[in-house]
Amino acid sequence: MLPLAMLCGVLFHEAIDAVQFLAPYLIFTMLLITFCKVNPHEFRITRMTWLLLAVQIPGSVAVYLALRPIDEAVAQGAAICVLCPTATAAPVITGMLGGSVARLATFSIVSNAAVAVTAPIMFAAVGSDAGQPDFGSTFGRIATHVAPMILLPLATAFVLRGVLPKVHGAIASHQSLSFYLWAVSLIIVVGRAVSFVMSEPAGRVPQMVAIAGAALVVCCAQFVAGRKIGRRCGDKIAGAQGLGQKNTVLAIWMSLTYLNPISSVGPAAYVAWQNTINSAQLYVKAKRDRAAAANHHN
Repeated sequence: MLPLAMLCGVLFHEAIDAVQFLAPYLIFTMLLITFCKVNPHEFRITRMTWLLLAVQIPGSVAVYLALRPIDEAVAQGAAICVLCPTATAAPVITGMLGGSVARLATFSIVSNAAVAVTAPIMFAAVGSDAGQPDFGSTFGRIATHVAPMILLPLATAFVLRGVLPKVHGAIASHQSLSFYLWAVSLIIVVGRAVSFVMSEPAGRVPQMVAIAGAALVVCCAQFVAGRKIGRRCGDKIAGAQGLGQKNTVLAIWMSLTYLNPISSVGPAAYVAWQNTINSAQLYVKAKRDRAAAANHHN
């Protein structure tokens, strides 16, 4: 389903502008379904939260400093893929893979809050063609973009749990719907990314390929590091998704607004890399579940 969604995004990218306004509503509904499965008492900041955050924020600085002598745009494109917070849809994939939605949702909130605070500082230090961003306005714009996407469906789920428990239960019992909503959202995100890349001049193709390659390395490294941290803390799936699955829509916006615009190719390529990994993980999980069910019947 996910590779098919990405292919549709590539093939129909010219028509995406007409439906891109649906993305926030799709993500809201998708997260509401996912969060209805979570008990509020399960939300707590753990050792894993701090370890993942220690990779995300300092790691982005380290990646930038390591690649800057080679190429500034490549350094920015790779660094934003590390700094970028956990995807708002990550709890969906985590739940499908059998990880703790509560632990991932907790880190997602902490991760986004950390980026809202640290990103303006980092962008001011790096500098960009757009000028030096003002901390107050940047903080406000990022927080306004991120917070409603995560906090509103979370609050709605908790209110429904207490006020309309039957409605809450009905939503919680239809978790599979969130997967199909995520697939539709992916079509829109990939379509927007493809449209941007195709608008760039041919002379920048080698640089864009280098940025996309750096994004691939960073993507694989973050999934591996997150999995190792998660295994040490008792949840390798939540660890891998928390660090590896990124809010690429936000990353592309931040790149275009505060960094060299060509650096946005990094998170644009990251869309394909992370969802290829997610597709493989979901395929392996489904295959194992079918084998386990067959053995059980036998």
